[in-house]
Amino acid sequence: MSDSDLVSQDSSVDDGFNGERLVPVSESIRYRKRAQAAEQKLAELDGQLQKSNEQSKSLAAELEELRQERKLSEGLISAGVSDVETALLVAKKRIEASDGEMDVDSVIESLRREKGFLFGKGESSASSKRSLPVRDKTSSVRGAVEKAARNAAISGSRRDVQEYMRVRRQFV
Repeated sequence: MSDSDLVSQDSSVDDGFNGERLVPVSESIRYRKRAQAAEQKLAELDGQLQKSNEQSKSLAAELEELRQERKLSEGLISAGVSDVETALLVAKKRIEASDGEMDVDSVIESLRREKGFLFGKGESSASSKRSLPVRDKTSSVRGAVEKAARNAAISGSRRDVQEYMRVRRQFV
């Protein structure tokens, strides 16, 4: 047999795979299981990615809302509002009603015009008012007791001594 006969015999045998290499059945089953596991893992990771994207969008929206609220409260405080919480709620409602078209400055100006009672008188704000000093209660008590004792010691009368004892009983 010559080389040409071998080539013709090989070409005459048609195995139906056109030169593809055959893989044993056990190995093909293993490949299929690996492919299915990889597809399942891909589906899991895809679900996690979608969940993370949704969470990211909600957090971004919440952050933007908080930034707007902070900007609004800073503007209201600098405008001299006396009740920040009420003014903030009214301003938020107005912004929501206008579908976000109004900016912070225009909302504050409209509040100042329409609801002037929310803003303090003059330029003083609620945070800049001076508070009264706290009075020491013990010093006033001590003063009353000392005064009654002094009167009783000077006069020596029973009435003043009795008054001193009454005052002392009240506070001590």
